[in-house]
Amino acid sequence: MKQTITCFGELLIRLTPPEKRLLAQADTLDMVVGGAEANVAAALASLGHVVRFAGLVSDNDLGTRAVRELRAAGVDTRFLGRAPGRMGLYFMEQGSGARRSAITYDRAGSVFAEAAPASIDFAGALAGAQLLHTGGITPALGPKGVVLAKAAQAAARAAGVPICFDGNYRGQLWAAWDSDPGSVLRDLVADATILIGNHRDISLLLGKDFSGDGDGRRREAAEAALTVFPQLQLIASTARHLVTADHHRIVARVDARGGAHQTDEIEVAGIVERIGTGDAFAAGVLDAWLAGGDVQAMAETGLALTALKHSIPGDMCLIGRAALGAFSADGGDVRR
Repeated sequence: MKQTITCFGELLIRLTPPEKRLLAQADTLDMVVGGAEANVAAALASLGHVVRFAGLVSDNDLGTRAVRELRAAGVDTRFLGRAPGRMGLYFMEQGSGARRSAITYDRAGSVFAEAAPASIDFAGALAGAQLLHTGGITPALGPKGVVLAKAAQAAARAAGVPICFDGNYRGQLWAAWDSDPGSVLRDLVADATILIGNHRDISLLLGKDFSGDGDGRRREAAEAALTVFPQLQLIASTARHLVTADHHRIVARVDARGGAHQTDEIEVAGIVERIGTGDAFAAGVLDAWLAGGDVQAMAETGLALTALKHSIPGDMCLIGRAALGAFSADGGDVRR
């Protein structure tokens, strides 16, 4: 059954030097559209869900390109407003071998970062929705971002719509202003039914470290969060071992009040794109959750979609239902 999901966040333009060059070497830049919540929206729409995107973009050609790309992915953009001003940008140097990828943000003063809550029709975007997906990047943009994030969640509460909150901690953004990320994120996570985040995110929320290692530490952290946040029902996370920038080992986990499931670790080699893989994981978890799947189904669907996203250039995961169903950890031969 198709479900209606509303995603809220900043739609971004990404600029990347070709051929894995450094910015210092670049004569040209490749442009793609992305942003964490937009990536989740595109992934869920590609799987057949009805997805709306709420936000604000610039009233210029960059904004038009961004809206067109999201609409082409199958996302309903009626609640994506336009305003004079600049688009949020980020620059990415793609890593290779021992050199990891690096991101430089240029988002200060964007129309989204400066937006007032009244400029976005949250009530319309949430009408009849089964879920609001949002996260920790909007409040990281500054005091106006905190107000905007709280307004979105207040609208969801008023509409009786459950919230999925992806921690998505961005240290560079929080460090750019006099912020208290732990306190801000605690208030927002208190509204959430689903948290996408690992033991490090929970340490920030609760102001404490967790002992042990591996799945034991992750369960300890999850139990602590489920105790502190009574509204929270589900915590989904991945653990990633980096062999090189092009070769990772990944495991997925979902913790609920009644139990947990952790997948086997899989090898993801020959990586084409790292950006957006966490958003693909979130979309996979939500796809299984919306279908009434258990913790195993959610973890395995999230892992499959994140593994597949590593093979797709750009921010968005445009994998359809058939390709997801045919996923094999070893890749398999040509599909004919």
